[in-house]
Amino acid sequence: MPAVIQTPDKPYVNISAYKFITFNDTAEKRQVFLDKCKELNLKGTVLLTPEGINMFLAGLRHEIDAYMNWLHQDPRFADVVAKESFSDHQPFTKILVKLKAEIITMRMPLIKPEEGRAPAVDAHTLKRWLDQGHDDNGKPVVMVDTRNDFEVDVGSFDNTIDYRIAKFTEFPAVIEANRDALNDKTVVTFCTGGIRCEKAAIHMQNVGFDSVYQLEGGILKYFEEVGGDHYHGDCFVFDYRTALNPQLEATDTKQCFACRAVVTPREQLSPWYISGKSCPHCKKESTGASEPAASAEATAG
Repeated sequence: MPAVIQTPDKPYVNISAYKFITFNDTAEKRQVFLDKCKELNLKGTVLLTPEGINMFLAGLRHEIDAYMNWLHQDPRFADVVAKESFSDHQPFTKILVKLKAEIITMRMPLIKPEEGRAPAVDAHTLKRWLDQGHDDNGKPVVMVDTRNDFEVDVGSFDNTIDYRIAKFTEFPAVIEANRDALNDKTVVTFCTGGIRCEKAAIHMQNVGFDSVYQLEGGILKYFEEVGGDHYHGDCFVFDYRTALNPQLEATDTKQCFACRAVVTPREQLSPWYISGKSCPHCKKESTGASEPAASAEATAG
């Protein structure tokens, strides 16, 4: 499947990119990154951590290109490649450059991906494995979703193992508890863009799993390279688009800004759904009541 092409009606380029690398001057670089993003009119979030960098940014084509050219001038980030999607409006409201302890919090300080990555499987190879039902050595392939439960609910690979984790720090314990079910399988960890599944795969290697891979570039790269084969639903993203389909287009799925739950198009028909204020999930949680009957107007069609 060819890469998604930008069209004139979608002038904004949305990029996600990261790299695990020792980054000891984060405090000094914070203002530098902030000034550059403001200069180029970019919005989104940049995380600077001792273990590397993580970026979700959006801007016009020439602004994004200028930013990536600037980033590549630092030898530490010269090989960073961003995943791209496109939108008709700016999905972020402001620019944030934050200092964090980890790119993605796992609280496993021995994990240093720059000292050696877990083996990665690219999108085309994974699709072939899933098509044939096993890897190239004949071992059954098991997909392990490393994302939080509400993200998984928006969409995931077919027959994925979903441990219903509420936060990534739960991953090491849940993997240990399910070790026996995975030991004779080829495990492919995956996430939205590659960060969580890279850390997850390295952790699994560190604790003794001998056949574990990370999905290179995550779900978004898989969509870009091969589309939605073996995947059902959409992919949750952490911006105002909320979810992307396998064509990397924004969908009608929303996120409630009160309780942060994902609200499907069907749930948006509820009388309890008020954009920016409430949804069926937070109303049920706060009242413990059943949802009121929808009005005829809300359910028409």
